[in-house]
Amino acid sequence: MSGIDVQQIKEEVVKHADTIEQVKLEVRKVLVGQDELLARLMVALLTGGHVLLEGVPGLAKTTAIKALAGAVHAKFQRIQFTPDLLPADLLGTLIYNPRDGNFTTKKGPIYANLILADEINRAPSKVQSALLEAMQEHQVTIGEQTFPLEDPFLVLATQNPIEQEGTYPLPEAQVDRFMLKVVVGYPKKPEERKVMDLALSETLRPVKAVVTPEQIKQMQALVRRIYMDDKVKDYVLELVSATRHPEQYKLNELKNLIEYGASPRASIYLCMAAQANAFLNARGFVTPQDVKDIAYDVLRHRVILSYEAEAEEKTPEMVVKKILDSVPVP
Repeated sequence: MSGIDVQQIKEEVVKHADTIEQVKLEVRKVLVGQDELLARLMVALLTGGHVLLEGVPGLAKTTAIKALAGAVHAKFQRIQFTPDLLPADLLGTLIYNPRDGNFTTKKGPIYANLILADEINRAPSKVQSALLEAMQEHQVTIGEQTFPLEDPFLVLATQNPIEQEGTYPLPEAQVDRFMLKVVVGYPKKPEERKVMDLALSETLRPVKAVVTPEQIKQMQALVRRIYMDDKVKDYVLELVSATRHPEQYKLNELKNLIEYGASPRASIYLCMAAQANAFLNARGFVTPQDVKDIAYDVLRHRVILSYEAEAEEKTPEMVVKKILDSVPVP
């Protein structure tokens, strides 16, 4: 690709910079600090990738998602996941009409642009399975009919990592469908002070909708056009391959720690997320640093550790760090 094309893409990216900034400003009305969380939500919006937010209660996970939804002129639906939730509560169901003997379809809350799946690990596996088709194929099957979902369609899920009664671990097949898994940490002291002041003040500023679904689709199309050199693509492949065959990268100490490496989805999502990261930094091309910046959030839930790793108290982040430090950067 010529430099002129990259320059042209950059000019188009810069035109959208104001829109992105407006969305961030609106979210910032209620979200204090948590810069990385906001950046990852923007990556999700620009790629159409689903996000899983994990953190202890009270860290503004739900608040952040609701604020993002408020900044978009789109249909938003919050679904509170509970142990007694049924697939029909999520997708919809067929209702029999005794007068004419026909069935009519009653659509569920999944038919929205932005879905907040709150405490997703509280619902049983049959509900999680019902989500799989929606997340991957953007469609839902009820009875014999298949219905397309809204476009854009984004699942933003929260889960609490503290083991409690009434929680179910998410199936690996579903976890893999989340582009990003973001671990939300405690705020810094000055940020927490601002949160306190905001909660205690009587004037809460409402979030205004500043971007339309059409604008989001335009930005998503532009993100896909951001130039990615073959060397950067090869770098992504090397990183993902190192999670499967660490011994080939002289990472013999990881061989017994990894049960399963990342799937091909990891390669695709790592490229897409890196393109979105370049977009957010007003660039028309992807650098290896874009890949490194987003690698933890794309890989941490795709690297399945062995019992040995858990016994040694190793974390997926430690494994990803070792790989990023060892695989040569182009």
